[in-house]
Amino acid sequence: MRINVRPLAFRFLILGILLIQIAFSQPLSYAQELTGLEIMTRVDERDDGDDQRSKAIFQLINKRGQKRVRNTIRLWKDYDGKDGFDAKLITFFESPPDVKGTGFLNWSYVDEEKDDDQWLYLPALRKVRRIAASNKGDSFMGTDFTYDDMGERKVKEDNHTLLKSDSLRDTDCYVVESVPKKTGYIYSKKITWVDKTNWIPLNVDYNDRKGRFLKTLVMEWQKVDGIWSWKRAEMQNHLTGHKTIIEIQNVKINTGISDGIFKKRTLEKGIR
Repeated sequence: MRINVRPLAFRFLILGILLIQIAFSQPLSYAQELTGLEIMTRVDERDDGDDQRSKAIFQLINKRGQKRVRNTIRLWKDYDGKDGFDAKLITFFESPPDVKGTGFLNWSYVDEEKDDDQWLYLPALRKVRRIAASNKGDSFMGTDFTYDDMGERKVKEDNHTLLKSDSLRDTDCYVVESVPKKTGYIYSKKITWVDKTNWIPLNVDYNDRKGRFLKTLVMEWQKVDGIWSWKRAEMQNHLTGHKTIIEIQNVKINTGISDGIFKKRTLEKGIR
């Protein structure tokens, strides 16, 4: 039996089929698109091991190209909520002589309302000094990183918006804007380029409290025992022309670092 469809009716039939296809395809498309919060949560929850030990070479370079080099050892441990802790970090400066023995300790908590606890040990003063909340925007040991940058900012402290997808250094990325929920934070916003495949941040742009484009962090990564870890980081301050380059070496993961390392008394005694 032949169905006789008139030209006008045929057009309406085709249009109806197209509308049905669009109606069914749209919700699926929207469901597959991640939100800014989901992207930054995946970055935060990416496996970085139970603990890490590494050496880091800091190069402090002023706008005239003059360079200062500082060698450090860094130990980090993931607490995954144990006793309310998120992670702990301790860093010691090994050279040059004017900073040798200086130590920095950071405790990060799961509670998003609780700020990181931070301490600095200066061997010349033979005293452990607590970093006050009002000083966390200060430069960490003359670098372009602040004390706040050295801590662990929680994902839920910011509102995250997916701006677009883009390519950076031949890598497909999500570009996410993060704005602090509370007023008075040292940055008015951050914009992060996130690798869509590995969930590692490749670039971060920072705007200061006044909204000025302040600095950019460029990161290179390496895989150690199946874990993505920093290989190189460069923080460029666009207002001062100063920059800090960190080269990461001798990364060791899941070595069983003792909890006893991350104590204030370790700052005074050093790591044996």
